[in-house]
Amino acid sequence: MEVIMIIIGIIVGLAAGYFLASTALKKSIEAKSAQIVKDAEAEGEVIKKDKILQAKEKFLQLKAEHEAHINERNQTIQVGENKIKQKEQSLNAKIEENQRKQKEVDTLKENLALQTEILQKKQLEVDKGHKRQLEQLEAISGLKSEEAKAQLVEALKNEAKTAALSHIKDTMDEAKLTANKEAKKIVIQTIQRVATEHAVENSVSVFNIENDEIKGRIIGREGRNIRALEAATGIEIIVDDTPEAIILSGFDPVRREIARLALHQLVTDGRIHPARIEEVVEKVKKQIEDEIVETGKRTTIDLGIHGLHPELIRMVGRMKYRSSYGQNLLQHSREVANLCAIMATELGLNVKVAKRAGLLHDIGKVPDDEPELPHAILGMKLAEKYKENAEVCNAIGAHHDEIEMTSLISPIVQVCDAISGARPGARREIAESYIKRLKDLEALALSYPGVLKTYAIQAGRELRVLVESEKISDKDSEQLSFDISQKIQTEMTYPGQIKITVIRETRAVNYAK
Repeated sequence: MEVIMIIIGIIVGLAAGYFLASTALKKSIEAKSAQIVKDAEAEGEVIKKDKILQAKEKFLQLKAEHEAHINERNQTIQVGENKIKQKEQSLNAKIEENQRKQKEVDTLKENLALQTEILQKKQLEVDKGHKRQLEQLEAISGLKSEEAKAQLVEALKNEAKTAALSHIKDTMDEAKLTANKEAKKIVIQTIQRVATEHAVENSVSVFNIENDEIKGRIIGREGRNIRALEAATGIEIIVDDTPEAIILSGFDPVRREIARLALHQLVTDGRIHPARIEEVVEKVKKQIEDEIVETGKRTTIDLGIHGLHPELIRMVGRMKYRSSYGQNLLQHSREVANLCAIMATELGLNVKVAKRAGLLHDIGKVPDDEPELPHAILGMKLAEKYKENAEVCNAIGAHHDEIEMTSLISPIVQVCDAISGARPGARREIAESYIKRLKDLEALALSYPGVLKTYAIQAGRELRVLVESEKISDKDSEQLSFDISQKIQTEMTYPGQIKITVIRETRAVNYAK
């Protein structure tokens, strides 16, 4: 029984403990829930205040922007209103001015009407007086007024004719006396007003190098590099004892420039061998061709000449690398163009046509194929081919009297060409004597037995003589060089000195297949 009571007590105690524990837990949970709700309400109030504050700031910002926009619009409207008021004031002033002028015009009309009426009355009185005088004159002379007019007109005609003939005779006499003087004056003024830069092209270019070690690299093993360069450019390359310099010799300035630029690129690059030489020379040729076209375009722009055919522009650019009797052809043509323009202005002719003809008058000297025709006729054919003006074509063809002149531009081009070439210092020597001296020099050396070919280079200052190795020995070459030099001294006249170089070469050629 006691055990049962103890068990019942334990059970009751456990139940009471469980009840008390559950009640305490429930109270704890309710307290935590209340605290969470309280914290949430507090955080909500904070967020609410932040949002209200942000909304107020946004509202104030939008309000400020709106007020600024309103102020800007008000200022724009105010400016527009001020402009309208100014225009209105200006318009009112103009209306008042027009009204004032209209009043003045009305006043003038009234005065003019009064003066016209007065003049009409006076004219009537004059007509009456004139009629009375005519009647009196007719009665005195016994002639009608028409007859008197006819006699007076006839007398005036005879007098005027006599005076006109006398004036014409005096004018012609004066023109004959002053024509020569005026012509000289025009030519002198034209020469004085043109001061084109003058340049003389030589047949030798000097390529400067940093040191003499580069000469060996340019020559190459057994001279293969220099031979490849000469074959690719067609220019004689002279590597002698001249310090830090290599001489490029040839009559074609374009080829000399190609050789010079190719040498510059090869030396700068450092790779010098036959294949590289051919590659660089081809590249430089393209660069020179582009430069020729650019020079032609720049020249036509400088002279104000438009509408030239592209091929003619290229030919104008090629003139930069050509010489006419030692005078640079492009500078000569520019000078002739300016002279023609000034002379045409003085004579009242078409300046553009004259300048065009002056620039193109020597294009026959720079064709690609160089046919056997006088350069004036060839230039005229080229101009006709590229649809140039008939006056320009005639001026080109007639500037050396190969064809008849048909326009006034032709003699102007001829005269200006002569003026440009005849200026002291413009040309170094007469072409005929220059060419004849070179031909005589080559013919003199060619007259010796065993001589295969001769070349006069460096403007006739050096003579290259190629001999047949089978007929001329090395010892004979020295004797031949001496004999030619002595014969030149005794038989020819020349400036400075002439170097005679006899070249004897033996080649053995085989092919590996």
